[in-house]
Amino acid sequence: MVLRIILTIILGFYSLAWLSGFVGGSKSDVNSDQTAIKTEVVAEDTSATDKAAADKVASDKAAADKAASDKAAADKAAADKAAADKAAADKTAAEAAKPQLTIGQKNALSKAKSYLDFTAFSHSGLIAQLEYEGYSTEDSSYAADNCGADWNEQAAKKAKSYLDFSSFSRDGLIDQLLYEGYTSDQAEYGVTQVGY
Repeated sequence: MVLRIILTIILGFYSLAWLSGFVGGSKSDVNSDQTAIKTEVVAEDTSATDKAAADKVASDKAAADKAASDKAAADKAAADKAAADKAAADKTAAEAAKPQLTIGQKNALSKAKSYLDFTAFSHSGLIAQLEYEGYSTEDSSYAADNCGADWNEQAAKKAKSYLDFSSFSRDGLIDQLLYEGYTSDQAEYGVTQVGY
C-alpha cells in the first residue's frame, strides 16, 4: 500500500516535471529527473526485499534454535526418567534380594538394640547375653552383627561406666574390657577415650 502511494506521488511528480520540461525546460532535464525517480523506486523496492529476506532468515534461525532447545529438553527429560526408572528397579531388586528375617532374628535384633540403649556391650558379650535370654546362637550372632553398634564406642562407654563406680589403673581397665569380650584394639580405644 505504501509502495503504491509512493509510486503515485512519483508518477505525479514525473508527469509534472515532464510537462514543465515542455513548458520551460529542456528534454535532458526531464530525462535526468526520470532517471533519478526510477533509481529511487528501484532502491526502495530492493530495500523492502532485503528487509523481508532478513526477517525470514531471523525467523528461521529462531525456529531452529527453539527446536534444538526443545529437543535437548526432551532428551534430558528422557534420560532423567530412565535414571529414575533404573533406580526404582534397583531398589525393588535389592528389596527382593534381601533375605527375609525369621521371627527369632527379628526378636533378637530388637532385644539387642534394647540392651545397647541401656548399657554397653562387646560383640561377644551381647551374643552371650542374648543366648542367656534363650535366643539361638545363630539369631544372637545375627542380632549382634546387624544392630548397628560401633564396638569402639561401646568399649569407651563400658570403660566410663567402670570408672564411674570404681578405680582402675590403665592396664587394669584394659584387662577388664578384654574380660568383657572387647578386642585389644577396642579396649585400647576405650581407655584412651576416658583419659588414659
